[in-house]
Amino acid sequence: MSGELWRLTAVEAVSLLKKKEVSPLELVEVSAARIAEIEPEVNALPTLCLDRARDHARRLMAGQGGEAAAEAGWLAGLPVSIKDLTDVAGVRTTYGSPLFANHVPAKSHPVVERIERKGGIVMGKSNTPEFGAGGSTFNEVFGRTRNPWNTSLTCGGSTGGGAVSLATGEVWLAHGTDHGGSLRRPGTYCSVVGLRPSPGRVTRGTVNNLWSSLSVQGPMARTVGDLALALDAMAGHCLHDPMTFDAPALSFSAAVARPTAPRRVAFTADYDGRMAIDHDIREICTRMARRFEELGCIVEEASPDIGAIDEAFLNLRSQAFVVDRELQLNEHRDKIKPDIIWNTERGLQQSPSAIAWAERERAAFYRRVVEFFQTYDLLVTPGSPTAAFDVMLRHPETIAGKKPENYMAGSTVNSVITLTSCPAIAVPCGFDRHGRPVGLQLVGRPRGEAALLQAAALYEQLVGLDRLLPIDPRPGTVPPSS
Repeated sequence: MSGELWRLTAVEAVSLLKKKEVSPLELVEVSAARIAEIEPEVNALPTLCLDRARDHARRLMAGQGGEAAAEAGWLAGLPVSIKDLTDVAGVRTTYGSPLFANHVPAKSHPVVERIERKGGIVMGKSNTPEFGAGGSTFNEVFGRTRNPWNTSLTCGGSTGGGAVSLATGEVWLAHGTDHGGSLRRPGTYCSVVGLRPSPGRVTRGTVNNLWSSLSVQGPMARTVGDLALALDAMAGHCLHDPMTFDAPALSFSAAVARPTAPRRVAFTADYDGRMAIDHDIREICTRMARRFEELGCIVEEASPDIGAIDEAFLNLRSQAFVVDRELQLNEHRDKIKPDIIWNTERGLQQSPSAIAWAERERAAFYRRVVEFFQTYDLLVTPGSPTAAFDVMLRHPETIAGKKPENYMAGSTVNSVITLTSCPAIAVPCGFDRHGRPVGLQLVGRPRGEAALLQAAALYEQLVGLDRLLPIDPRPGTVPPSS
């Protein structure tokens, strides 16, 4: 049986662990074997900590470390991956940067401590762009991570390694982060599910931008049920993060087990003409969004007025880069990639008035979004403006036939939602004519993760694409640009 355990969903694997029909150590060895088989083709988990994982498994099997066994999100010894932006005690953690190529933290990030307390076993660190900045996963420390659906293509970024580790069955759950789409876009490109939770739902712990709602920590999985389990393992109040709040009384897993369909669903292909979207993506997403009608939903074309929120996002993101990267840029400019230099210098050059304008624009946009959700229960958009592109490129060469202005242009469909502070999930919805995965972005009401996960679970049951995973990596060629 052990040879096929990697095919199980996380929920199925945890059920076997709880019944002691398999052991944590057995799953660790299954995961290690699958990683050894798959990694040369995809480079998703460049740093492994197998002895650490085995030690954790043995402790759990000896009855140690089970104090959270009765809590929601108990993983019971399930192997997971942790994004290489996030510290794991005693494990090489590089943040994708040559500056930290040999960095080994003594203490884990609070979200890792939480996952391990809930019985998650860390197998290794998933690859990420340098400091998480970029829509394609590569860095000078570990190189490029490849899309298992076509290894000539990118897996997206910045939680690209996490998405690939799931799609190939290396681990059962993946941790990641999301600023401008870093859980949602790799989810779309790799046909897995990635959730950007509401700010405060999951601890960010040690970041310098403690009062910023832009970047969040969150889960990725192969199914929505697995995603709910992972969110239960991560969610809750944390003293290290002043924005966090308590986990709900009803677990996300319990909510997904009894899903209720949204009543009114809004779909927009391009935010009322404001977003460049490739023709194939637009056509597929428009058709697949209509499938919510099969669940009894009213589906209408509608979008909140996004105003100038795309420009406001760049202003606020650039200010965040000043907080995070200004000191490093002053000391190590030659070791930092151009995209990060551009973002940081843009922030250094903008005026206080530009930041103030962006904050006012964000506040006005949020009020419009709240009003929008008085009418609609769910907003649906394309998960990305293009399908996965050449793994050797930093960003798509064209979007809807035009060259993007900067590397963030490929994420605007996601980053607009970042500024709503609403939870958003990427769900697979099909494949384009070249066999590349296509996904939808589902957006829920503020702090509405439970209802959002329910809608995603019903859609997943309807479409059935989760049953295609996990896969062995597939070689291929780069399709022509749209």
